[in-house]
Amino acid sequence: MIRFVAVIFSGLLLAGCFSQAPAPAVDRSASVQSRQAMPLAVPVVGPGSYMVKKGDTLYRIALDNGVDYRDLATWNNLANPSAIKEGQILRVAPEVADGSVVKPVAIASVVETKPLTQGPVAATTTTAAAASSNLKREPRVGKEPYSDEAYARLNKIAEPEKPLEARSESKPEVVPAAVSVGPDDVAWSWPTTSKVSAPYSDAGNKGLDFSGKAGDSVQAAADGKVVYAGSGLRGYGELIIVKHNATFLSAYAHNRKILVKEGQQVTRGQKIAEMGNTDADTVKLHFEIRKQGKPVDPAQYLPKR
Repeated sequence: MIRFVAVIFSGLLLAGCFSQAPAPAVDRSASVQSRQAMPLAVPVVGPGSYMVKKGDTLYRIALDNGVDYRDLATWNNLANPSAIKEGQILRVAPEVADGSVVKPVAIASVVETKPLTQGPVAATTTTAAAASSNLKREPRVGKEPYSDEAYARLNKIAEPEKPLEARSESKPEVVPAAVSVGPDDVAWSWPTTSKVSAPYSDAGNKGLDFSGKAGDSVQAAADGKVVYAGSGLRGYGELIIVKHNATFLSAYAHNRKILVKEGQQVTRGQKIAEMGNTDADTVKLHFEIRKQGKPVDPAQYLPKR
């Protein structure tokens, strides 16, 4: 009897064990794949910013954005101009100082303003008085005998007066401030007396090439300040960059000898270098004009020879 009860009890225990639901299996590969599929955050490059690309130098970035490389280093707290890395975001425009206020252009109003305490009646009275002072008190034509012809002629010439409300509510036209941008901003001259050997091309040559002899004079094409003098830009050799204003730069490449220093003021026609063949296969001057950092055809700005 005892054995029978033990057998029955053991059977019940085994049945209970087999009746338990198996533990759920977790597929961890799916979560790993989802994490791997998530795209990496891409830094946003907004206006006035630039992302450093492979092979970039601070000098090249400054030239392409029409700024002084020293200003570029200051804006980005770079003690070493070579200390930039691929993917780094640089500020390429000066930051507006905090607290600065753009003042709108003051426009005179024909309606006299009064404090709110005087109420709307006072403002209406002032408006009506100002408008009535502009009304003509004399007839616009002389007297002549009545006739059908005169009546028709007067009705054709006469122009209806504008309603008083329309005249009082009219606003003076807002004239935008003139912006001086264009070739007239700079008095350009030719940088050399040598002949042009290669014209400007959007797809290739970003300036004018002049053929000459080693030591030929290279002159400043306009008044300005030397913002770069050296050989830090690959493909330009001994290079001079002159900043003329907030819009225009000029560049003089492949010189044999540089005769000016960074920060020096130069005048149009001043000798700034001697023609050479540094980083070039022949003796030549490569000359560029850049408008807001972008190359433009110098032939459109230089005077006719």
